Amino acid sequence: MSVRHPIISITGSSGAGTSSVKATFEQIFRRERIEVAYVEGDSFHRHNREEMKTAMFEAQVKGNHHFSHFGPDANLLAELETLFREYGETGSGHYRHYAHDENEAAVLGVAPGTFTDWHELPPNTDVLFYEGLHGAVVTDEVNVARYADLKIGVVPVINLEWTQKLHRDRHSRGYTTEAVTETILRRMHDYVHYICPQFSETDINFQRAATVDTSNPFVARSIPTPDESIVVIRFRDPRGVDFPYLVAMIAGSWMSRANSIVIPGNKLDLAMQLILTPRILELVRRRKGVT
Repeated sequence: MSVRHPIISITGSSGAGTSSVKATFEQIFRRERIEVAYVEGDSFHRHNREEMKTAMFEAQVKGNHHFSHFGPDANLLAELETLFREYGETGSGHYRHYAHDENEAAVLGVAPGTFTDWHELPPNTDVLFYEGLHGAVVTDEVNVARYADLKIGVVPVINLEWTQKLHRDRHSRGYTTEAVTETILRRMHDYVHYICPQFSETDINFQRAATVDTSNPFVARSIPTPDESIVVIRFRDPRGVDFPYLVAMIAGSWMSRANSIVIPGNKLDLAMQLILTPRILELVRRRKGVT
């Protein structure tokens, strides 16, 4: 953790909705005129798209049927930890981009499914913002979580998460239901051992749950809308959280435990603005107070 160069980390599984949460942070950053260094978790995958296909095949031949992007072997977690540590110490570090599709490839000047070269983060930023799979990961070899000043978990209940992933991968990426299902099954070991434990490290978790039936996500025709959802917001340390204020400001919300508040799904953006804006501004104030 660093007062001078704070780090905000958003972590969640594939299909969890971290990109939507990132959009809310971007609104806050623009409104408050905060200079941000953005880092995507996918840029710390070890292999490009074609290399990953080869690596998965070779792992299966050796009897490893759970090699996936969720686990440490498919990622550069030591490099991610180094980036967090160096940014906290100096406000700089090395990162790269990953081109997910043709549009991003055209902007970045690389082929789809590949990485750009490594380069320095932009200078004189107020905060580093990470969004991806491993923003609070702790293994026997690395501890990324200890370097982040504000860690946010985005954690839909599992059937909803699968519904979201199935719809995204089928409609946006052209995968079949069978292919997405195989990916979910292959990732399950690493999901349990490397994704779930992060949500005990995070400062705040946003867990969305559907209020409609998602019993079989593999045949669901649509993703439950915000109006068909609730969100459980859990604070690891509830001290200093003004729960009466939040309940008063967010219509239809209530406290379910001493460290948790439940809100209607369509109030998520409002809740994030109310909860996160003062925390972000405090990080920036502390930074400017020592520079």
